[in-house]
Amino acid sequence: MHSFIKTSMLVLALAAAPVAAANAGPLEGAAIGAGSGLLIAGPPGAIVGGVVGAVVGGPDVRVSHSRSRNRHCWINRYGERRCSWR
Repeated sequence: MHSFIKTSMLVLALAAAPVAAANAGPLEGAAIGAGSGLLIAGPPGAIVGGVVGAVVGGPDVRVSHSRSRNRHCWINRYGERRCSWR
């Protein structure tokens, strides 16, 4: 039974991978909510936490490479690194 659950979770994760790139906020929120719900209230908490996390959304952890090209950094006379966005 455990191997069936593990296999189905793997298939579900691989099927949801393309969706994860398009909807990063809700999926990250669902993962965070499910994890914290599982720790607090067990399996029912994981389901409720996942639903609430998907509705609320999560942090956007995707890296935007366009911002790094618009940043100009320098070291001032006090040795501190300063950056400005252009």
